[in-house]
Amino acid sequence: MKTLMFGWEFPPHILGGLGTACYGLLKGLAQQGDIENTFVLPKPWGDEDQSFLKIIGASYVPIVWKDNNYDYVYQRLQGKMSPEEYYHYRDNIRYDFRRIGTDDLGCVNFSGRYPDNLLEEISNYEAVAGVLAHSLAFDIIHSHDWLTYSAGVFAKQISGKPLVVHVHATDFDRSRGNVNPIVYDIEKRGMDNADHIVCVSNLTRQTVIEKYFQHPDKVSTVHNAVEPLKDVETYVKHDHKTKVVTFLGRITMQKGPEFFVEVASQVLSKTRDVHFVMAGSGDMMEKMIKMVAQRGIADHFHFTGFLKGRQVQEMLADSDVYMMPSVSEPFGISPLEAMQIGTPSIISKQSGCAEILTHAIKTDYWDIDAMADAVYAIVKYPAMYKSLRELGMQEVNNIRWYDAGLKLRKIYDSLIRY
Repeated sequence: MKTLMFGWEFPPHILGGLGTACYGLLKGLAQQGDIENTFVLPKPWGDEDQSFLKIIGASYVPIVWKDNNYDYVYQRLQGKMSPEEYYHYRDNIRYDFRRIGTDDLGCVNFSGRYPDNLLEEISNYEAVAGVLAHSLAFDIIHSHDWLTYSAGVFAKQISGKPLVVHVHATDFDRSRGNVNPIVYDIEKRGMDNADHIVCVSNLTRQTVIEKYFQHPDKVSTVHNAVEPLKDVETYVKHDHKTKVVTFLGRITMQKGPEFFVEVASQVLSKTRDVHFVMAGSGDMMEKMIKMVAQRGIADHFHFTGFLKGRQVQEMLADSDVYMMPSVSEPFGISPLEAMQIGTPSIISKQSGCAEILTHAIKTDYWDIDAMADAVYAIVKYPAMYKSLRELGMQEVNNIRWYDAGLKLRKIYDSLIRY
């Protein structure tokens, strides 16, 4: 079986949980055997792990014919793609994309991020999908999140192959219900054209059925998992005079950062032996800094900025409590990463991971009192901390990407007509 997957980010260059989930799912799929995964990425950086998949950089796929000789193509691509592969794609350009700005190779220069002209990049990515659909042999198309749905639909129209769209989040989650109609239309069109829809939680599945009017039989839940840490013993908790409580993620309204600040204020009114850390970046950062100052807790509160790679695990390992007060979290991998490393977690009931975690404390995101009581109990009662730490590690170690990959493979098999 051959898959053609469209994604937007991939480790180690990630800006959120989407890339981490794609990595785990692809690895879980590869473990099923007899499957070849091709993963299309707007702009690879060259240091991605390709031991279990092939990555194609959309930035190196020509969409406009350019007459370049072999040596020039070889020099320009510098190992990012072979000239033979480049020419193969060039020979399969079937549409006039000259309206799109391209470089001297006829390729689009994608940012590899989420720029201000994101909708333009999504449209250009769709053009690349058209070239690839004419160039490659595959059995199924799999599009991850709304950014790639249009690409998946175009590839399906060209090839006639089944399309799976993977809903990692909806605009109802990202906007707290203040939905962008353009984004909604892209999501709805992708779901309408999909042969099957995969959601990361039952919470998201219900949103897809009720808000996007999809038939329940067409929508399945495949919960995310966590990649095992081979060097978990190298992450240590340093001795602190105070306990550390951490929020780690995008500082946006979806993640509920203001509730974390309110919890900090309430806990610090009872004890000063706790330090709160907000790790990440986002459009609510400045508002949170002002809120911390207004509450008079700046001396017990720290903003780290965006963390990546090993920094994330080091921060989680050095924490006594991890908090995820998300208002609407389709899944939320970070609590699993925290528990895997031995850090007790408090998560909102409005998160997908709450459906599969038993040994995490669950509260409503708006229940400041309950969250504050939970933080206080964990930092003040060693027996509670020890129990959550040990049971949490055992639980998360049994949540595997292999199982997610197995479920995906069964969905593929149900769609493919051999």
